[in-house]
Amino acid sequence: MEQQPAQEKKKIIFSAIQPSGTVTLGNYFGALKNWVSLQDEYNCVFALADLHTITVRQDPAKFRARIYEVYALLLACGIDMEKTLFFIQSHVPAHAQLAWVLNCYTQFGELSRMTQFKDKSAKHADNVNAGLFTYPSLMAADILLYQADMVPVGADQKQHLELTRNIAERFNGVYGNVFKVPAPYIPKVGARVMSLQDPSKKMSKSDENANSYVAVLDKPEVIMKKFKRAVTDSEAKVRYAEGKDGINNLMGIYSAVTGMTMEEIESEFDGRGYGDFKTTVGEAVVEHLRPIQERFERYINDKAYIKECCDKSADIARRIAQRTLDKAMKKIGFVIG
Repeated sequence: MEQQPAQEKKKIIFSAIQPSGTVTLGNYFGALKNWVSLQDEYNCVFALADLHTITVRQDPAKFRARIYEVYALLLACGIDMEKTLFFIQSHVPAHAQLAWVLNCYTQFGELSRMTQFKDKSAKHADNVNAGLFTYPSLMAADILLYQADMVPVGADQKQHLELTRNIAERFNGVYGNVFKVPAPYIPKVGARVMSLQDPSKKMSKSDENANSYVAVLDKPEVIMKKFKRAVTDSEAKVRYAEGKDGINNLMGIYSAVTGMTMEEIESEFDGRGYGDFKTTVGEAVVEHLRPIQERFERYINDKAYIKECCDKSADIARRIAQRTLDKAMKKIGFVIG
């Protein structure tokens, strides 16, 4: 893994996901499926960002179990440990160390302008902690430690990546070329999965109505019920059009699962009702998720294999990260042992 960038000249892509909450169909099509597709073309460094998760209070036993679950689920989705570096963030101490250093090169005003800080402060008003405020500096450390060329970004992460670029340029301006300044990687257009109950909103695991989202690990019968209860409209015609948010969403999901175009879907369901369509979409999602769920069961019941993957990846990640950390600290003037 460490030799590949020099030998193959592949660009390095870094991305991370928090092990919190439920992994939904939206998470899968919006991020995880893209992770899998990037593995052949790029040198991928993926992390399970458990340090970021504790800005919100966690139940220790549930948190530990969730870390194992999400790690196993990402393997089941197709992360290939022969091609990709996939580790647990807290297993690499350099993330926290560099985050502190970068805190000292990040301006208070920059952090106070972060939209996510404002949103999360409002949502968790009883726990507006310093970690929530300096979260972007840790995110910058995550990326810069691996000299990432690119970072996949959605609309909610553009601001954080821009700050990471500013921090890297500021540090390099003082000490020379220490960090690679990462560019945004705009993923190929994937399905933007919306709520099944309110298709004007993105599908979210935090939605109070469990019928609004499909979890990747939902049982087949649960998935079918949720699709059958999905909000549609009164036209009863399967076509993609403005004002048909519910049907557009279901068509988008069906397209993502089958690879069919909107025109092909319209043709397939010409003259057929919404009930038939919703059942077909549900069945297609069940079949698409079946092999992932089967692999997940195999991995989650093999803790020795999960530990082996975590340990091996963390060992490689520590060596790569330490080189960057040592370089940065030497430039500042720290005595490196």
